[in-house]
Amino acid sequence: MKIIPMNEGHVAQVAVLEKLCFSDPWSENSVASELENPLSLWLIAEEDGAVCGYVGSQTVLDETDMMNIAVRPDCRRNGIAAALITELVSRLKAQGSRILRLEVRESNFSAIALYEALGFTQLGLRKNYYRNPKENALILGKEWEI
Repeated sequence: MKIIPMNEGHVAQVAVLEKLCFSDPWSENSVASELENPLSLWLIAEEDGAVCGYVGSQTVLDETDMMNIAVRPDCRRNGIAAALITELVSRLKAQGSRILRLEVRESNFSAIALYEALGFTQLGLRKNYYRNPKENALILGKEWEI
C-alpha cells in the first residue's frame, strides 16, 4: 500500500467510498472540486490502483480541519486510517500547519479511540451537528510545534 496525494484518477473511487461509508456523502463533483482548492490536501491509500482509503483536509493559515476520512470496509482493521492520519500530519507540519481538528460522531467509539491513540484530545462539542441520524459531534484536535 502507498499513500499519495489524490488525483483525478481517484475521484470516482473516493465518491463511491463516500456513499458506502457516510449517510450524507459528498458528491463526485464536490470531491473533484477539492483538486482545484489550494487550501485542500487529500491523501489516498492505494493498493494495485484501488483506493483503500482516503483523508481530506483544508488548511487556512496554520490551522487545518480534517474534512473526511474513510476506509473501505474490506480493508478495515489494517492500520490504514492511522497511516493516513500520520502521513497527513507529517505533510501538514512540513507546510507550516500547527493544529489538526476534526468532528466525529459522539457514538463512533472506534474512531474516537483511534484519534485518542494518535494524540487527539477533545476541544469541544457541536450539538446536533450531524443529520441522518441527528447526533452531536465531538471536536477533537492535535497540536504540534512547527
